Amino acid sequence: MKNIYVGLIGFGTIGTGVARLLQQSGHLIEKRLGARIILKKIADIDTTTPRPVTVEKGILIQDANKILEDPEISVVIELMGGYEPARSYILKAMRNKKHVITANKALLATHGNEIFRVAEEEGVNIGFEASV
Repeated sequence: MKNIYVGLIGFGTIGTGVARLLQQSGHLIEKRLGARIILKKIADIDTTTPRPVTVEKGILIQDANKILEDPEISVVIELMGGYEPARSYILKAMRNKKHVITANKALLATHGNEIFRVAEEEGVNIGFEASV
């Protein structure tokens, strides 16, 4: 079975929810997708605050570049919010041929043209979801 390695940037409320979902529903996702999703690294500026989800030691790091430059990680999930450094991280991920998923609606509203142009140039996908 194929493994898809994922890097998560931002480990707040939404980021911990994504990690929990991958832990609790990993087998169902694997069955439907036909591939195993492996959360390889999580980058957050705060690595000491207790979170409502437990991850293996060594997964939680401060340096997002370790995700963006890891050749094994093919999908980056950006959940840190704000404009910078989120924009720079997304662009770097795409330039490193990584697909990106974001919940950052403000960033897409402001810099969407640039982000979608780079995604097309690099041949990667940008996934997002909006809620009302």
